[in-house]
Amino acid sequence: MVVKLKDIPVQYANALRRICLAGIPTFAVDDVVIIENSSVLPDEGVAHRLAMVPLRTDLSRFVEPSACDCHSELGCSRCRVLLVLDSGSSDTTRTITSAEISSEDEVVKPVSPNIPIVALAPSQKLKVEAYARLGRGNDHAKWNSATIAILTATNNPNEHILTIETTGSLTPKEVLRASIDELEKRLDEFQKNLATLG
Repeated sequence: MVVKLKDIPVQYANALRRICLAGIPTFAVDDVVIIENSSVLPDEGVAHRLAMVPLRTDLSRFVEPSACDCHSELGCSRCRVLLVLDSGSSDTTRTITSAEISSEDEVVKPVSPNIPIVALAPSQKLKVEAYARLGRGNDHAKWNSATIAILTATNNPNEHILTIETTGSLTPKEVLRASIDELEKRLDEFQKNLATLG
């Protein structure tokens, strides 16, 4: 998505760009319980690959764990989603993809069914439970809300071009709207902090 920003100081436009990139919460796998893994990929490799699978995100129904009333490490239905992958066994070599991940939520699921996770030889199995939580790209790249956020200058010093591309967790329009709200929230908070200083 390409947006023309008019009459916005460059520092605010750049702040908006940075928030688009890593300041909006998205879902990503954060905890993995390996029930069975007879593949050649170690448990840590499986967990890492699951964490990097982009998940569709619904910001209207879920909250970040730090803002949830449950205050639980395990989370609750407001701050986490359970995903299950059970490959079963097969007589042939096959590649397990994100299509085999089932979610307890109809919205929070992989953005694409074609993301490879692990190759299994005959009789090898993979069974995992994964817990996805909202997080921000400032903490880890798996939570980046956009893959590209570029601010380009134009011949007019009062105009800037903002280009946004996402992983599919959120649409570019959702990222932009949420970024504007987040920037406004941060500026209000900054103003309140300045007022307390005197």
